[in-house]
Amino acid sequence: MTATRFTTPFNARSTASDVVAGVDLSGQRAIVTGASSGIGVETARALATAGAEVTLAVRDVRAGERAAQDIGAGAPNRSIRVVPLDLSDQRSIATFVAAWAGPLHILVNNAGVSATPEMRTPEGWELQFATNHLGHFTLTTGLHGALAAAGRARVVSLSSIAHVQAPMVFEDVNFRARPYERMLAYGESKTATALFAVEANRRWADDGITVNAANPGAVITNLGRHLTEEDYAELPAFDFKTPEQGAATSVLLAAWPQLDGVGGRYFEDCNQAAPHRPETPLQGVADHATDPAAAARLWQLSLDLLADVRQA
Repeated sequence: MTATRFTTPFNARSTASDVVAGVDLSGQRAIVTGASSGIGVETARALATAGAEVTLAVRDVRAGERAAQDIGAGAPNRSIRVVPLDLSDQRSIATFVAAWAGPLHILVNNAGVSATPEMRTPEGWELQFATNHLGHFTLTTGLHGALAAAGRARVVSLSSIAHVQAPMVFEDVNFRARPYERMLAYGESKTATALFAVEANRRWADDGITVNAANPGAVITNLGRHLTEEDYAELPAFDFKTPEQGAATSVLLAAWPQLDGVGGRYFEDCNQAAPHRPETPLQGVADHATDPAAAARLWQLSLDLLADVRQA
C-alpha cells in the first residue's frame, strides 16, 4: 500500500453523476464491460453524459441495445456502441480485440459473475476466475496498444470486499485439488482483479496508462442472481447502495481529472481504501490484494495458463 492515502471530496453516498459534474470527456473513447445492467449501465451513462464515446461490451446484445437507448435518451448526440463480448470465451475476446481500431482512453472492467455453482470453461478453468480475472486480463493486455496510443489512459478493475477472506491459492486457482466453495472462488477472483491493477500499473505506467482497482460496495444487481434468500440472510449487514452510487468509484477512477497519474491502488467509497482491520470487516483492503510479489506471480501464472491453451 502507498503510505499516503489518496482522498477526494466524495464518499459512499456520492453518485456517478456527482463525480462527473463539470468533467469534460469530449474526444475520449471508453469501453465498459458488462454494461447491459446494474453498475455497468450507470458507469457508461456517466461517461457518456460527460462527453465520452462509449462502447458497451456485453454478452447479451439485446440487453445492451436497450441500455444504449436508455443512456442515449439522457445523453443526446453522444456515440454509444454495443459490441458482443463474452469474457468466459477466449475466442470472443480475441474477436473483440481484433475489431478495435484507434486509441482507447478508458477501460472499465466491470463485468463479472458471482457465487456460481461449480462450472468450467472449455479450457477447464473455474468459471469465476476465468471470467472475472482471466477474461479481463486477456482483454486488457490485448488492448494495451490502444491504451498506450491514447497518451494518457485509465483502466479500472472491479474488485470486492469478498477478497478479504480469500488470498490467492496459486497452486490451485481452478479448484482442481480442493473442494469447490463458490464464495471462496468469487473472493479469490476478486483478489486477482485487485492484484492485476497493481502489476498492470507497474508495467504500464511509463506508457501513460494508470490502472486502479475499485470496490463498488454492496449493490443488489444481476450479479447476485445465483444467491438464494438464505444466502442473502447469511450476508453481513451491508449498507446497500443504489447502482448509481455503486458506479461512483469506478467513474471516479475513470474520469476524475485529479487522479491523473495515480495508479496501482485500491479504492472504495470514492477514496483510496485503508488497510483492512478486523474491527471494520466490511471496509478496507487486505495486504494480500496489494502485494507486489503476489501481483507479479499472478501475472506470470495468467500468461502461462493462456499460453497452454494457445499451444494446445
